[in-house]
Amino acid sequence: MRFTREVRTIAILLFPGCMALDVVGPHDVFNAANTALDELGRRSARYQVQTVASATGPVRGQHGLALHADHTWSTLTFGDAEHSQIDTLLIPGGTGFEQVLTDHVMMSEIVQAASGARRIASVCTGSFILAAAGLCTGKRVTTHWALAAQLAERFPLVDVDPDAIFVNDGRLWTSAGVTAGIDLALALVENDCGSDVATLIARHLVVYLRRPGGQTQYSAPTWSRTSELQPIRSACDLVHAEPGADLSVDRLAAHVGLSGRHFARLFRSETGESPARYVEQVRLDAARSLLETEALGLDAIATQLGFGSAETLRRVFQRRLGVSPTSYRRQFARLSPMT
Repeated sequence: MRFTREVRTIAILLFPGCMALDVVGPHDVFNAANTALDELGRRSARYQVQTVASATGPVRGQHGLALHADHTWSTLTFGDAEHSQIDTLLIPGGTGFEQVLTDHVMMSEIVQAASGARRIASVCTGSFILAAAGLCTGKRVTTHWALAAQLAERFPLVDVDPDAIFVNDGRLWTSAGVTAGIDLALALVENDCGSDVATLIARHLVVYLRRPGGQTQYSAPTWSRTSELQPIRSACDLVHAEPGADLSVDRLAAHVGLSGRHFARLFRSETGESPARYVEQVRLDAARSLLETEALGLDAIATQLGFGSAETLRRVFQRRLGVSPTSYRRQFARLSPMT
């Protein structure tokens, strides 16, 4: 098959233990783009999605689903960008990514394929593969929120954004976990074909064209480090037990028998953050739980948890999660919507 300007070949890597949705989500978005282009009567290059692996045939994904590899690397043209068959190289995530990192042949093939592709992209832990291949050095990237710290630690020359749904830095595109691959693919299509095409795809797939907020709204609450030091542990216990109480530095310091200045300095040393930020995070976690499970109004939640007012609660949600409390409740509530 020859690469032409009329075809944009999307090469998606398959490997044992890859996440099926990281593959299937973008695959369906790019193919839906062809349908949308036809519906809109647009004269634009169509997408041709190809899966590639070390051998053609079935590749068992992370949860057991078999995916079919169309090509081996040898049947795809590398070379420079002008002659490469690959327009976009997309690397999915999945628990098998660690094995890819130790497969020197596959890593070499990824580097070679990336050198000729117009752009490279990853979903979830696929960013670890691109980083190990040296393709993220000095670049801003993202990955699944639960693994962002690990990515930053393992690859200190990579600028990791733990909250972004997807990030574009030059020809490099990376996304958060699993379903964020759909967000990424929609952004790539929008970049290629325009917002009208991407909007039509999003409507057909019943997804957001631009998901509100960042990854933090999906992360598990209470992420803070614990302390083995008794005064700090005692203060943290009080914060968790009474998030709506007076939790000023002076009150917490008095509770553990320390001066305010010494307590604040010791607290930051032990937890990595200020007492005020810790308190705000615990209150935010509690608010998220109430929004998910209780039919309380925002004023009642704000008063109960020490925010002072619904407006303060809204500002904290917007600053920390990128969404309003109302939007968060609509997305995550496990109760009937309030009337």
